[in-house]
Amino acid sequence: MAKSIISEGKTTNEAIEKGLKQLNVSKKMVDIKVLESEDKRSFFSILAPRVVKVEMTLKEKEEEETQTKQIKHKKEIVLTEEEQEKAEKNIERFLEQLKTNLQENISYQIEKSEEAIKVSLNGEGLGFLIGYRGETLYAMQNIISSIAGKGIQNRIRVILDIEGYKEKREKTLEDLAEKVAKTVIKTKKSVKLEPMQAYERKIIHSKLQQNPQVETISIGEEPYRRVVISLKNK
Repeated sequence: MAKSIISEGKTTNEAIEKGLKQLNVSKKMVDIKVLESEDKRSFFSILAPRVVKVEMTLKEKEEEETQTKQIKHKKEIVLTEEEQEKAEKNIERFLEQLKTNLQENISYQIEKSEEAIKVSLNGEGLGFLIGYRGETLYAMQNIISSIAGKGIQNRIRVILDIEGYKEKREKTLEDLAEKVAKTVIKTKKSVKLEPMQAYERKIIHSKLQQNPQVETISIGEEPYRRVVISLKNK
């Protein structure tokens, strides 16, 4: 769900300016809804200080870009060698238990670094661990991240992939973005893509961000939120 805030001010413009400052974005990056305007005040409200309220919702594409910028500006969490070793052992215990419970021939590889721990699972018939559009995979990634951080002060970032799914899915979405963009340019008509999860929509936005002829926006509410690709207004 997109980030929303309620901002107040003596005038509509003041309320909007305060909200933009709080979100640290420009006006074009938000949807604005006036909840209580200057000209819709009751008789009794005149006795109280005038307050205008606006609801400001960060547009999804901008939210994703803003979050990315914020992450880049945050101080990177660097894991010590001791923390990396402890996290690896926590993950290994979980994966060995998983293999025992599932009774599947699963092999795994763990790569440690100061920023994250990459876990790759391979084996036959592991599609059930990926799930529809990777939903199970990402849920499992969150679980492993939590398990990896047991007894460790710093937050552990785990990147999980199963049978190379993420790389294949990203390539599929990038190809789709390019194909649809060409269709939009040729027909001069907008195209709505099927509903996607946030991380998939982000791939579409990123792929077409530098395309000078098309633009992308996300519309709708979860879980039916989708990307629309349109010609840029000239």
